[in-house]
Amino acid sequence: MLLFRPKPKMKIFEKIGVPALAVIAIALVGAPAGAFAQTDEIQVYDGAIAEPGVFNLMLHNNFTPSGQKTPAFPGGLIPDKSLNGVTEWAWGVTNWFEAGLYLPLYSISKDRGATINGGKIRLLFTTPHADDRRFFYAINFEFSYNSKHWDSRRFTSEIRPIIGWHLHPVDIIVNPILDNSYLGGFKSLDFAPATRIAYNFSPNWAVAVEEYADIGPLRQFYATSEQSHQVYGVFDHSSKFLNIEAGVGFGLTGASDKVTLKLMLSRDLNSRGKH
Repeated sequence: MLLFRPKPKMKIFEKIGVPALAVIAIALVGAPAGAFAQTDEIQVYDGAIAEPGVFNLMLHNNFTPSGQKTPAFPGGLIPDKSLNGVTEWAWGVTNWFEAGLYLPLYSISKDRGATINGGKIRLLFTTPHADDRRFFYAINFEFSYNSKHWDSRRFTSEIRPIIGWHLHPVDIIVNPILDNSYLGGFKSLDFAPATRIAYNFSPNWAVAVEEYADIGPLRQFYATSEQSHQVYGVFDHSSKFLNIEAGVGFGLTGASDKVTLKLMLSRDLNSRGKH
């Protein structure tokens, strides 16, 4: 999932398959979540993971200079003029599995000042050497504990399938995300897809267009005017010392924040000599 990292081999995952893992994930997301508010992480996952035994650190930050001026639920944070972020710790457990810890999640908002928003764990299962494959796939599970001002429910979770194509020099990646935002079974899961189309000028430089949306529960999508859609212009740069992804997003509907800036910085903390 993290930027510009070598991909490992994996045999067990290929035997299990994405559909079986999706069934497992759905069974795990029993705790309902509240209506989606803000996010600490604006990223399309590409299925890349840290090498076995390697720690990776990523800092996520996004700032909304022009956003919604009312909270998504009573007592929630106001998106306008807010800074949201999280420190993400990732560990390459095997050559097909990465575990992650998001801690702390934090915000600085005009209505509440500095706040801690909770924490979450992440389990990412992927195909081997995704960067070297024309077609790749993975699945990511996240489980969160939330402060009351961050989400209307204490416990939430996410299922994020990852599907992509490396067409050299173009990448196409789709994350058809399902959030357990409502009661009522599978049809009530919230559909919040994210998509990325990137052009790679070199192994170290890329530009991309990304789209993030919240369409609504599977049983009945929101009306178009009530859906959230943001389109981002993004650039990526990787080096021996630091990987950078930055972008600016623009809302396409009245339910979207008008302008959001994002910045992600990452690096391996204990490298095995590969960059």
